[in-house]
Amino acid sequence: MHSSFTRLQNVFGFFTTVAFVLGAFIAATDLGSTRSPSGVIKTDNIQVVKGRPHYYSSKKEEYAIIRFSLEADLSSLFTWNTKQLFVYVTADWTGPGNTNNSAVIWDSIITNPSADHLQNIGPVAMKKLKRSAEGKAIAPERGILKLKNQKPKYQITHPSGKIAETSDVTLKLHYNVQPWVGLLTWNMDKSFGAWNAMKGGISDRFTLPALKTKDSKDKNSAKNKTKGKKP
Repeated sequence: MHSSFTRLQNVFGFFTTVAFVLGAFIAATDLGSTRSPSGVIKTDNIQVVKGRPHYYSSKKEEYAIIRFSLEADLSSLFTWNTKQLFVYVTADWTGPGNTNNSAVIWDSIITNPSADHLQNIGPVAMKKLKRSAEGKAIAPERGILKLKNQKPKYQITHPSGKIAETSDVTLKLHYNVQPWVGLLTWNMDKSFGAWNAMKGGISDRFTLPALKTKDSKDKNSAKNKTKGKKP
């Protein structure tokens, strides 16, 4: 006869197998949901400044500050199995020796209405989120982004400390879907079944401006004074 421990172990193994199979089935249902994300992104204002990486550092580095506008429709990424969506924008360029450089300049987390309680937000914003989700499996405005002259969350630099006048820079929109059950999925370069690749989401190529020096500022101020004088 089997001992009580052996019987308990068999029951636990059976329910673990059932839970695993059920979870795999739930995750597989996402494959049939259509994904058709799209976005348009462009730069508004670009600056290159010089600053210290740490307050106690004597060495200064060049930092690029890129403001941008973004219109994106990521609502198709929200299904009943979507817990939250992580959206971020990167600046990408090719450096010396054909090295690929990528730096995040902005990001945001968009939760499913059923997961709003997991987000650390204020009570007023929480009431608005609950109100928008009343009677809806997924609020229709989730995943719709409209940003104008958006200030970046992060300034970008380079290990060399120099980034001014870098050419062929592009901004790119990315997303990461976190499901309730299943694997994390990122934006794809190619379509796969009902999952379509991102339509758009890449800006035109641009060049970072030169670093503004004290001499250039003095020249600009002198030109402005000259223009203001009457002949």
